[in-house]
Amino acid sequence: MSTTDTGGATITLTEDELGAYVTHTPTRHWPTGPGLPGDLVGPAGPETEWGLLDGAAGEVPTPYFFHDRPDLMDRRPLAPSLLTLVRFATATDELAGLRGQFAACAGRYGTKAVAQAARQLLALFEEGTDGEVPPFGRMAALIRPLSLVAGPGTRSGLALDLPPRLLDQEFGHGRVARFEDVDFPATLTHEPTRRFLRETGLPEDGFLFHLDPDEPLRTLAEYYEDERPGEFPADRLPHRAAHLIRLGHLVEDNSLVVDGATGAVLHWSEPDAALYPLNTDISTLAFTLWLLHREHALDEESGHALTTDTYDQVAMTMLQVLSAVDPTGPTTGPGGRHHGTELFQDEAGGVL
Repeated sequence: MSTTDTGGATITLTEDELGAYVTHTPTRHWPTGPGLPGDLVGPAGPETEWGLLDGAAGEVPTPYFFHDRPDLMDRRPLAPSLLTLVRFATATDELAGLRGQFAACAGRYGTKAVAQAARQLLALFEEGTDGEVPPFGRMAALIRPLSLVAGPGTRSGLALDLPPRLLDQEFGHGRVARFEDVDFPATLTHEPTRRFLRETGLPEDGFLFHLDPDEPLRTLAEYYEDERPGEFPADRLPHRAAHLIRLGHLVEDNSLVVDGATGAVLHWSEPDAALYPLNTDISTLAFTLWLLHREHALDEESGHALTTDTYDQVAMTMLQVLSAVDPTGPTTGPGGRHHGTELFQDEAGGVL
């Protein structure tokens, strides 16, 4: 096997290396001829997603198995052919980089930009399929363009500028909580975060996160003093607990907090007595919650075909979209922990 790098790694194989394993003639042409893109992997590297190749039929499925029961491995459809998979990967890569066929999308953000990119991507996937786009392609066409809904932060002073009323339109009128200055603890001094909470707000129920709009925002130290006195030793609270503002509840014994000075959004794990990165700031947290809600809506519209037929690919694609707008979360280093990533990859108990 050899690899070349001309802007992206390409993998080529010799006829001998393919041997008798691949008998499907059109499929043999690609690895021995033009080669295959070396980046057909998930956002955290090749371990995140496996692809199989049916050497006789030329189809490309992906395996699905329980790590403690490898004997129960099954296959899920990924692409009907290696050529189709390469075409899908090329199109989604160009969308991610806003180049090639998607160069005109550069600098355009909002729901209209998302809709246009989705139509364009779906049209590319439909070529040569008689309108029968494989589940992976249809899922990618629906989810990958969602990264275009928010542009880089210029007005907000945060990582992202979300379109006005984006959360209200997605979650419904009256289900997005906004705050007043009187609601903020004195240690919440990061003005872009304060302005976002006043003007844009957060959804009360965001799948990953649940906000109690009837309770004032409190520091982590105040939360334990007021709600659970004597239940958690003060010496196990994180450093600067009086500067960490608790925004809401994640899962049992886990909270979402924002650093009052920097605006960084963190996951506080009570069992671990540790803080973990979650989002760069409040704007990327809001985008994450919006993305999850949008995926749920798309899945319902499809009759739950997205998560039934292509769960692994949906989780991978969601993480890729999040990585495109907020590298704090899914790109946490090896051995690091990220609450949202863990939930996405857990099909049995996940949020997708």
